[in-house]
Amino acid sequence: MAMLIQLITSFIAAMGFGIIFNAPKESLWKCGFVGMLGWMTYILITAQGVDEVPATVAAAFLIAIVSQVYAKVYKAPIIIYIVAGIIPLVPGGMAYNAMRNFVTNDYITALSLAAKAFMISGSIAMGIVFSEVVNQLLKQSRLKRIG
Repeated sequence: MAMLIQLITSFIAAMGFGIIFNAPKESLWKCGFVGMLGWMTYILITAQGVDEVPATVAAAFLIAIVSQVYAKVYKAPIIIYIVAGIIPLVPGGMAYNAMRNFVTNDYITALSLAAKAFMISGSIAMGIVFSEVVNQLLKQSRLKRIG
């Protein structure tokens, strides 16, 4: 039941950010699905005992791959799906808690949380970049086979 609630919430969050970023109406359901898929991947990987950072890389990679497919199929910019899709992965609560601990002079906890939030944020970027590298390598290998 908790997993279902998380999936619905991540879908609504991604779709909501699609609305905030003025994504076309016909792409809002797809944005929600991309966000939900990424969050589901993250939850399933962390449930296996994997740390949040590699789980976030894998989830961001999947989000970027699905976004690339949607962008090609529906002839839309990839950024529409990626931005909405990564929203559930963004460590906003963790960053907030880090700042709250800085204000309350609990520097050890604050630094730990800030470092973790920074690593998770970087892992989102790394997953997206890795997806683009794989996509470019596949395109080049197809061009070599054709030419």
